[in-house]
Amino acid sequence: MAESPETRSLASASSQLNLAEAEGIDDKEFDIPQVDTPPTLESILNETEDEDESFILEDPALLNMDNIDTHSGETSSLASSDSGDRTNLKRRKKASDVSSSVPGSVVRRSVLKGVSAQVVSAADRVDAGLPTAVVVSNVIAVGTSHGLALVFDPNQALRLCLGSTAVGAQYGAVSALSINSDCTRLLCGFAKGQITMWDLANGKLLRTITDAHPPGTAILHIKFTDDPTTAICNDSGGSVFELAFKRVMGVRSCESRCLFSGAKGEVCCIEPLLVKPELRDHPITQHALLAMASLTKVMVIGLKPSLKVWLTFPYGKANPASVPLLSWQFVAVQSAVTPMLAFCRGDAIHFLLVKKDESGAIHVSKQKQLHLHYDLINLTWINSRTLALLDSAEKLHVVDRHSQEELEIVDIAEVQLVYNSSHFKSLATGGNVSQALALVGEKACYQSVSGYGGQIIYLGTKSVHVITLRTWRERVDYLLKQERFIEALSLAWSFHEGKAKAVVGLFGDQSKRKGVVADRMAEILLQYADRALKKCPEQGKLQVMEQHFEDMVPVMVDYCLLLERIDLLFGQIYNKLSEISVAKGVFLECLEPYILNDKLPSITPLVMKDLLIHFQDRDMMENIEACIVHMDITSLDIQQVVHMCWEHCLYDAMIYVYNRGMNDYITPMEKLFQVIGPPLRAGKSLSDEQVVMGNKLLVYISCCLAGRAYPLGNIPEDLVPLVKHQVFEFLIRLHSTEVASDEELHPQIRTLLHFDTREFLNVLALTFEDFKNDKQAVEHQQRIVDILLTVMVENSDFTPSQVGCLFTFLARQLAKPDSTLFVNRMLFDQVLEFLCSPDDESRHAERQQVLLELLQAGGVAQFDENRLTAMAEKAAFYQVCEFMYEKKQLYDKIIPCYLNDPVRKEEIFNYVHNMLSIPGYSAEEKESVWNKTMEHIKDLVPINPSKAAELVAVHFSTELQVIVNQLEDQHLVFRLLQSLLDSSDGMQVNREVLQLNPDIHEQYLDLLCQYDPHRVIDFLRVSEYYRLEEAIQIAENHKLHEASAFLLEKKGDVHAAFVVLLEILKHKLSLFTDGAREKNEETGQAAESTLEETIALCQRNSHSLNQQQREALWFPLLEAVMSAQKLLKDGSSSPAFESLKHLTKQVLNSMTGFIALPSILQRILQDPMYGKGKLGEIQTLILGMLDTFNYEQTLLETTTNLLNHDLHWSLCNLRGAVSRGLNPKQEHCSVCLQQYKRRQEGIEEVIVFSCGHIYHSQCLQSKDCGVRTEGQTQWTCYKCNSSNKGGRHRDLGSEVNKSRNTSLAQIKVTSAYYSTSGNPDNKKPTEVALEPQQIQAFDQLRRLYRGPPRLAILTELSRNRNSDKQGLFHPGSVANSVFQNENFQLRLSPPPVIED
Repeated sequence: MAESPETRSLASASSQLNLAEAEGIDDKEFDIPQVDTPPTLESILNETEDEDESFILEDPALLNMDNIDTHSGETSSLASSDSGDRTNLKRRKKASDVSSSVPGSVVRRSVLKGVSAQVVSAADRVDAGLPTAVVVSNVIAVGTSHGLALVFDPNQALRLCLGSTAVGAQYGAVSALSINSDCTRLLCGFAKGQITMWDLANGKLLRTITDAHPPGTAILHIKFTDDPTTAICNDSGGSVFELAFKRVMGVRSCESRCLFSGAKGEVCCIEPLLVKPELRDHPITQHALLAMASLTKVMVIGLKPSLKVWLTFPYGKANPASVPLLSWQFVAVQSAVTPMLAFCRGDAIHFLLVKKDESGAIHVSKQKQLHLHYDLINLTWINSRTLALLDSAEKLHVVDRHSQEELEIVDIAEVQLVYNSSHFKSLATGGNVSQALALVGEKACYQSVSGYGGQIIYLGTKSVHVITLRTWRERVDYLLKQERFIEALSLAWSFHEGKAKAVVGLFGDQSKRKGVVADRMAEILLQYADRALKKCPEQGKLQVMEQHFEDMVPVMVDYCLLLERIDLLFGQIYNKLSEISVAKGVFLECLEPYILNDKLPSITPLVMKDLLIHFQDRDMMENIEACIVHMDITSLDIQQVVHMCWEHCLYDAMIYVYNRGMNDYITPMEKLFQVIGPPLRAGKSLSDEQVVMGNKLLVYISCCLAGRAYPLGNIPEDLVPLVKHQVFEFLIRLHSTEVASDEELHPQIRTLLHFDTREFLNVLALTFEDFKNDKQAVEHQQRIVDILLTVMVENSDFTPSQVGCLFTFLARQLAKPDSTLFVNRMLFDQVLEFLCSPDDESRHAERQQVLLELLQAGGVAQFDENRLTAMAEKAAFYQVCEFMYEKKQLYDKIIPCYLNDPVRKEEIFNYVHNMLSIPGYSAEEKESVWNKTMEHIKDLVPINPSKAAELVAVHFSTELQVIVNQLEDQHLVFRLLQSLLDSSDGMQVNREVLQLNPDIHEQYLDLLCQYDPHRVIDFLRVSEYYRLEEAIQIAENHKLHEASAFLLEKKGDVHAAFVVLLEILKHKLSLFTDGAREKNEETGQAAESTLEETIALCQRNSHSLNQQQREALWFPLLEAVMSAQKLLKDGSSSPAFESLKHLTKQVLNSMTGFIALPSILQRILQDPMYGKGKLGEIQTLILGMLDTFNYEQTLLETTTNLLNHDLHWSLCNLRGAVSRGLNPKQEHCSVCLQQYKRRQEGIEEVIVFSCGHIYHSQCLQSKDCGVRTEGQTQWTCYKCNSSNKGGRHRDLGSEVNKSRNTSLAQIKVTSAYYSTSGNPDNKKPTEVALEPQQIQAFDQLRRLYRGPPRLAILTELSRNRNSDKQGLFHPGSVANSVFQNENFQLRLSPPPVIED
C-alpha cells in the first residue's frame, strides 16, 4: 500500500513521558507545597480529599495531525481526523452538549481507514477471519480468529502477515497480543493455549511455547514487562505465569513459573507496570511491579529481586457480571513522578498511589474514589489527569481524575466493539471454566482496546478507531467553526487561567502559556467584532439592532479588560464598531458600568470625546457626571468638560476637574456660593436643587478641611496644608469677589449659617479636632469664632435654636483641656438672658432645649450657677433646673420639677424608683427624696394611680394607711387600692403590712361595692386579709346578697348562706314566671345562673352534713323550683314551662348523689302537683332519675371489674416473683471466695439473693447478716448492705416484703426462715430502737394511708352487685357499707416492680 504524502512516521511521533519536564516543575507556579516528611499509608487512607496534583503531565500526540485533511477522499493515516461524516459531527455535538464543561469536542474520534480496509480484505483474500485482538506501539498489530497477526506501519500499510491459517486451525484464534518496549518482538497468545514469539524486523517465528501453563486453557492476557526477556501470561483457568525467555548456545528456550494459581481465586486481568525510557532510573523499576485482578480482590506483587506481595485490596460488594479493570499511569505528586494504579469493578474507581521510601519498602496510599452511575467494561489513561471510561452501553466518558468532572461523552456503539467472551469461556478447549469467569467474560473486551502515547485504539468487527484529545487550539477552533464565539472565549480564558481540564499542546512556563492564549483570544475578539457587524439586521426596528449589539459588545469589553488589552478595545474593535452608529452608541454606553466600578480608569481622548458627545446628545448628564469623577484627568479634554459642567450644572464633575486638573479648590466654592447665596440673603426659601447644592458645598468644605478629595479619594499629601489654608482664607473673607451693593460682612460664613447652622458648626468642630500643633490653624480657629460671634450675636435674623447651636459649639470647644479659644463671658450672659426672656413665650421648648444642650456641652462653666438656676425657674425651664439640681446633688428638689412640668409628669415615678433603688446614692440623699415624695404623694396619685400604686408597693408600703388618709377623692382611693390589691400584674404589698392593716382591705371592699360590684366575689375569693364579720356587714349594707352568701359559707354558716341564695332564687323565679308570657330570656338566664350557684353550694357542703341536714338543703331548693312550675301548669306547652322542667330535672340529677332515691321519689309523689296528676306528667322526671341510676350502676360495675383485674394481676405478678428462680452472678461465695460446688465441709446451706450474690450460710453468720425473728432467721446480702454498716440498722422484720436484698430462695430443700435452736453460734438479734421523731413520722404516715382492706372493698362491691336492686332504694341496706364512710378514699397501688 502506497504511503500517503500527508502522513508522518508513527515511530518518529511516538509518545514518551518527558522526565526532564517533570523535574523542572516550578513549585511556586503550580502552588505545590514543600513536604519534609512523606505521608504514611494510614494518614492518606484517613484523608477525605485527594492529594493536590496541580501539575499536568501531558503526553504529546502519537501522530502529527496538523496536515490531515478531514474531508480528503484518500485513506486517512493512523492520526487522521474525522472522516467528515456529518452524522459523526452531530453525534459529537450532542455529546459535548451534555458535558459539564464548556460545550465542545474535547476528544477527536477517527477511523483508521487503511487498517480497517486491509483487515476486511485479509478476511476475504486469505481467509484471515474476523479481528479478535489489537495492540499498538510504534506499529499496530491485529490478531484474527484464524490465527493470523497483521502488522501495520505508521502509514497504515500492511508490513507483515504473521502465521498461517493452518497454524490457526491448530492453535485457534489469536486471543492476546503484546509488543515489547523497543518494538522488536511480538507475542501472540492463542485460544487453545499456545504462545508464539515473532521478530517484527523480519517476520521470523522465534519461539512456539506450548507448555508454559496447564493444557486445555486459553490465553486471556500476554504482557511483556520492562525486561524484554520476561513476560506474564494469564490463562482461562485463572492462573498467572511468568515466562522467562533465554538463549543458550543459540538455542531459544522459555522457562515458566506460576505466580498465582487459579485454585486460590481466578485472575482475569493482569497489568505490569511499564516504565518509559526516561524513567528507567526510577527507584520503583527495581521491583518489576505487577497488578493482578481476580474476581474478589486486587493484588500488587513485585517480581524482583524476589517475589513479594505488596498489596491485597478486596473489592467489597460488586455485581458478579462486572468486569475487573486495571491501568497504570505515572502522575506528578508533590514535585515527584509516582506510579498510580486505577482499578475498578462496577461503578467505583479506586486509585492507589505507589511510593518507595528510603528503606526500600513500598507504600501504597489510597486516593479519593471516583463514583459513577454506570458500570465500566474498560478503563484507560489518556494522560496523567484524564481517563477514558467505556461503560456497558458502549459510551465513552472522558473524565478529569482530580476534579472528577465529566468532560465529554461519546457514543461508540457504531464501532461494533469486539468482545473476548469466547476466550473467557474457553470454547476452543471445551468450555472448561467456572461460571463466575464465564459471566465476567460476557462483557470482557481487554484485547479490543489498546492505549499508547495519549491515543486509544478501539477494535471493531469491521473497522479500527482511534480516540485522541484535541489540542487546546483545536478545541477552540472547533467552537469557532460552529460560530460559538462566547463559548470559545470562555474556553480560551480557562486555558489562560489554568483552570481548564484535559489540556494538550500548551508548553512552557506560566507567562509563556498565558501569552500564547492571549494572542489567540485577541484574534477571536476581532473575529467576533466582524461577526457582530456582519450579523447585524439590516432592516427592522432600532430596538432590535440595539439589542443585537447589547448582547455582543459587553463580551468584547469584558475580555479586553481581563486581558488588559485596552489598546485592542479602543483601537481595532472601536474602529470596527464605529462603522455603524447604533453599535458605536451601544459600545459607549457599555463603558459606563466599567468606569463606575473603576475597572476602566483610562480612556483615549478620542473615545472620551465621543462618549461625552453621545451622553450629551441623549441628555444623560447624570451619567456623564458619574463617569467623569471616576476618570483619569489626563484622558479628559478639560476645556470641553468644564464648559459642559457649567452649562449643565454638573457640580461634582466641575469640582473634580478643577481639583484634579488645575489644583484649584476655591473656584468651585465660589460658584456654589453664587447658587445658594442670593436667595438666602433675600430671605427666600431654597428650591430642592439649591438645597442639594448647599449640601454639596458643606460636604466639599468638610472634605477639603479634612484632607479628602471630593467626591472620591484623598488630596495629595503635599497639597493638604495649602488647601486648608486657602479654604479658611476664603471663609473669613470680608466680601465676595463680586461685591453686591447690599452685601454684609463675611458673606460666606453668613450664608452657611443661614443655610444650616448645626451642620456648618459640625464641620468646623471636626476641623478643629486636627488643630493642635499648627499655629496658623489656631489663628484661623480664633478668627472664625470671632466672626461667628460677630455675625450671630449682633444680628437678629437668627432663631434661638441657631444661637444656641453656636454657643453649644463654643462651650464644647472651651471645655477641651487644651483649648486656646477666647470668648467674652458677657456674651454667654447675653445668650442666657435671651433664652430665658420671660417676655417671649414663643418657642419655649426650643429655647429650653438649646440652653440644656449648651449646659451639657460644658457651657455651665461660663455662667453664675445661682443666677442660672433662678432664671431657669423663672422661665419654667424645668429640665434645666433638673440639670442644675442634679449637678448640686439636690435630688429632692428635682421632684417639683417633674410635678410642674406638664410634659414629663409621668416620668416622676421612674425617677423616684431609680433614686430609691439604684445603689450609688447616700442614705441621706435617698431619705430626702423619700420624704419629699411623701410630702407630694397626694399630687402623684392623680397623675397615674397605677404607677403610684406600684411605687407605694415597693417603697411606701408601711405608709399605706397614711397615704390613703391624705387622699380626699374616694374614687382616687379606689383606683389606688385597686391597682395595689387587685392588680392583674401580680403587684402585691408586703404581706406582713396587710395582715396588720385589714382595714385597708375592708375599705377597698367597701369602695369596690360602690364602684364595681361585679368584681366583689372575685376579690373575696382571692384576698385573705379581711375580717369576715366586717366583710359580711359591708356586703349587707350594699345589699350584695351573692357576696353575703359567699362570706356566710366561708364563715361556716352554710344554712344561712343557703337561705340567702334561696331567697334570691325565689325572687328571680317569680320575675321569670311573671314575665313568662313576654318570653323574658334574660330573667330566665339569671334564674338558671342563681340555681347553679345554689346547687354548687349544696354540693360543696353535703359531704360534711348528715342525712337530715342534707335534706334541709336540697328539699327546700326542690320545693322552690317546683313551686314556680306550679304557677305555669296551665301553660304546660310554653317555653317557660319547659325551662322550669329543665331546672327541676337539673336539681334532681344533682341531689341524687347525696339524697337517697326513695326519699326523693317519696317527696315528689307527696307534692300536690305530681301526687294528684297522671303518670304521664311525672314520666319525664322518673325517666331522668332512672337514667341517672343506670349510669351510676354501670360506673359501679366498671369500677368493680377494674379492681378485680388489678388485684388478680398484682397477685399473679407477686406469685411469679416469689416463685421465680434465681441466677447467681458468680460460682463462688462472695465472702470466702470459695466455689460453693466444690466445698466438702458437710452439708451446708447456700443462700442466693435476688441481687445475684451467693453465700454460704456460715459465712453470712460470721458477718452478722442474719437476724432471728420468731424462731426463724432472716438474711440480708452482705455486699449490697456493706455501705450501710456504719449507719443505723434497719428493722428487718418490718422490711421483709420491701427489701430487694431479702433472700427469696435457698439452694436446698429447706425454708428460708429456719430454726436455729441447735446452732451453738446462735446469737440474739440486736434490738433496734427508732428515735422519737422517726416513730412520730411513721405513725402519721400510717394513719394517712390507713383505709379499708382491699378484700373488704371487693366483698362489699360483690354483695351490692348481687343483692336485690330494690334494696338500693332503702337507706338501711347500705348503712353499714364501707362506702358510707365520709373519709373513704379509693387508692390503687402501682404494680410491683418485677426484675427480669
